[in-house]
Amino acid sequence: MAGILIATAVIAVCGILVGVGLVFFGRKFHVDVDERVSAVRELLPGNNCGACGYAGCDAMAAAIASGEAPVNGCPVGGASCAEKIGEVMGVSADAAERKVAYVRCNGSCEHTAIKANYTGISDCRSAVASGISMWSCDFGCMGYGSCVKVCPAHAITVVDGVAVVDPDKCVACGLCVKTCPKALIELIPYDQKTFVRCRNTNRGPQVKNICAVGCIGCRLCTKQCETGAITVTDNLAHIDTALCTNCGKCAEKCPTKAINVRK
Repeated sequence: MAGILIATAVIAVCGILVGVGLVFFGRKFHVDVDERVSAVRELLPGNNCGACGYAGCDAMAAAIASGEAPVNGCPVGGASCAEKIGEVMGVSADAAERKVAYVRCNGSCEHTAIKANYTGISDCRSAVASGISMWSCDFGCMGYGSCVKVCPAHAITVVDGVAVVDPDKCVACGLCVKTCPKALIELIPYDQKTFVRCRNTNRGPQVKNICAVGCIGCRLCTKQCETGAITVTDNLAHIDTALCTNCGKCAEKCPTKAINVRK
């Protein structure tokens, strides 16, 4: 009987010591958890796309709560998401400018020619890595839809061999921009309506021989632009969206229709 009492006493003492130890170490190594992190995380869309520059929504929420990232740092959530996060953080959220992806290529099957056949994985990156130049224009869209596969909003389709973005579906996550092996996709303001749909930097005569709608660097567009929004560098026109008024005069005068205006 005495042995049982002694064993019970030892267990009780051990339990007390363990409990005291847990309390001690719990206080010593306690880390305060910012409740705003979980509150912000609940408001983020949960795409974990990395377009914000962080590893995922958890990392983004922690960065916002710590003040490292702005409350409107999520391009997918947009202005409404930023406003709600701003309420949690107690700051005003300047509405983030909505952006949209667009593809700088207009060289569809109708306007370019196939010069080689590629038989392999149906992926633009794999096709480029193969070293095979399939289309007459080496700068153009491959048409295998790597961008389509990574788009979380299903905003991209391949039409006549060229990727096309639906601006009303696009959430500007930037995954297509990172995926395109030819750097053909850019994020621009949603309100921008005028685009140069070409990336070919060859001289005009060379471009004419390989694509009917390529930019030939003629500079007629620069002469039409009253705000100086268009410049030509390396035989290729570029539009400064901050200066462009979308008047459409450049598109009207473009002899190859390399400049398009979205309705």
